[in-house]
Amino acid sequence: MEYVYAAMLLHKAGKKVDEGSVKKVLEAAGLKPDDARIRALVAALEGVNIEEAIKTAAVVAPAAPAEAKKEEKPKEEKPSVEEAAAGLGALFG
Repeated sequence: MEYVYAAMLLHKAGKKVDEGSVKKVLEAAGLKPDDARIRALVAALEGVNIEEAIKTAAVVAPAAPAEAKKEEKPKEEKPSVEEAAAGLGALFG
């Protein structure tokens, strides 16, 4: 994720997203960059309109996790003591 964040930071700052820039951002953050991952990221972003990609992602993804609908799980009913005892009694005949 930090590689994508570096690219987004560079884009937001109006800088060119290239291998050298991404590497510098990662090093400035105290990370040891992986050159292969940087090359893959820059190649994947080639020809991509980052601003449009961000807008599209914002439309597809919910704005915040709190806004996502929560599924309600049905509560499991626990058997009463009498029901449990009756069940144990069946084991011993």
